[in-house]
Amino acid sequence: MRLTKLGLLVAGMGVAFAAQAVEVEVLHYWTSGGEAKSVAELKKMMEAKGYTWKDFAVAGGGGENAMTALKTRVVSGNPPAAAQIKGPSIQEWGAEGVLASIDDVAKKGGWDKLLPPVVSSVVKYKGQYVAAPVNVHRVNWLWVNPELLKKANAKVPTTWDEFFVTAAALQKIGVQPVAYGGQPWQDSTVFETVALGVGGADFYKKAFVQLDQGTLSGPTMIKALETYKKIKPFTDKNSSGREWNLATSMVINGKAGMQFMGDWAKGEFMAAGKVPGKDFLCVAAPGTANAYTFNIDSFAMFKLKNKEAEKGQQALAATLMSPEFQELFNLNKGSIPARLGVNMSKFDMCGQKSAEDFKMASTKGTLIPSWAHGMAMKSATQGAMFDVVTQFWNDDKMSAKDAAAKIAKAAKTM
Repeated sequence: MRLTKLGLLVAGMGVAFAAQAVEVEVLHYWTSGGEAKSVAELKKMMEAKGYTWKDFAVAGGGGENAMTALKTRVVSGNPPAAAQIKGPSIQEWGAEGVLASIDDVAKKGGWDKLLPPVVSSVVKYKGQYVAAPVNVHRVNWLWVNPELLKKANAKVPTTWDEFFVTAAALQKIGVQPVAYGGQPWQDSTVFETVALGVGGADFYKKAFVQLDQGTLSGPTMIKALETYKKIKPFTDKNSSGREWNLATSMVINGKAGMQFMGDWAKGEFMAAGKVPGKDFLCVAAPGTANAYTFNIDSFAMFKLKNKEAEKGQQALAATLMSPEFQELFNLNKGSIPARLGVNMSKFDMCGQKSAEDFKMASTKGTLIPSWAHGMAMKSATQGAMFDVVTQFWNDDKMSAKDAAAKIAKAAKTM
C-alpha cells in the first residue's frame, strides 16, 4: 500500500515537472488597454504551440518597477524565461553573463536580413542574438484633439512659436492645452522631444548619445530647457504623478488639446474607438518632422537551469519575430513592426506615416535613439538625467543655465 502511494507520488511529481518544463514565464510592463490586448494575443499564440504562459506583469509605464523586480529575481538565481528590456540595458545584462543566446533561432529565421542594422545591434550581445525585438516606437509625436483646436480657432503647430500660440488659444477658451503626466520618465520624454525640436538631430546626438560636455551645458541646451519650462503654465496642477494613459484619456475625452507622448498613446485612442485623422491627429512634435526618436521593445532571454524550458524560450523568440505576431501586436500597440517587409496595409495613417518616416530618417541619418526610453545611455546615466530634468520642471527657482550645468554633470554618472 505504502509503495503504491509512493509510486503515485513520484508519478505525480513527474507530471508536475513535465507541466513546469513547458511553462514560459515572461516579465513585462504592458498593463494598459492597447498593451494588455497585445500580451493576450502573444499568450494565445504560445498556448497554441503547447506552452503554458506564466504572466509576470509589473505595472508602471516606464518600466522602472519591472526592472527592480527583474534584478531581485536574477540576483536570487531564479530569473524568468524572458523579460522586456531595452537598449543598452541588454548590453549591461549581457555583461553580467546571465543572458541566453538565441542565435540558432535567429539564423534559422534569417533575422540579419529582416532587421535594420540599427535594430539588430540593439538585440545582440558580442555578435550573438540574446533578445527578440517586437516593435519600433516613435517617441517624438504630438497627439492632438482637432475638435478642440477648431473651437479655439487654432492651428496644428509645426514650430515652437506656433505651439505656444495654439496653447494660449486653447487656454483662452477654458480648455487645458497640454495633458501632462508628472513622472520622471514622462518629464524626460517631453524634454528630449523639445531638445530635438529646438536643436535638431546633430545637436541631440552630440548631447545625449555622445554625452559631449560642451553641448550638454551650452547655449542650445539652455534654450531647450527654457522652451521646455514654457510648457508648464499650459499643464494642470493635478499632473504630478499622473500615469501617461490617464493623460492620454484627457485628450481622448476632450479635457485637453494636446499631449507629447510616444505612439503607444495611439493604442489608447484606438481602444477607445477613435479614428485617426478624424477624432485625433498624430503629428511630429514641433521642429522634429525630419527626425525620428525610436524606442524598441525587446524580450531578452535569460539562462535557465531547466534545459526543457529553453525550448519554450526558443519558441517564444520565433513567435515574437513572426510576421503574424508583429502585425497583430503592432496594430494593437500603436507601434510599427521591427522586422522589415511586413504588410502595412492594415495599419492606420499614423502607423503608415511612422513606417515612412522611419525609412526616411534612416536614409537621412536622423534616426536617433530615445534616451528617455533607455535606448541611448546606461541606466545610471539616464537615472541621473531624469533627476535633473524633473527637479528643473518642479523648481521654479532653478535657472535653465544651472539645469544645463547639472545635466552635464549627470552625464558623467556611470
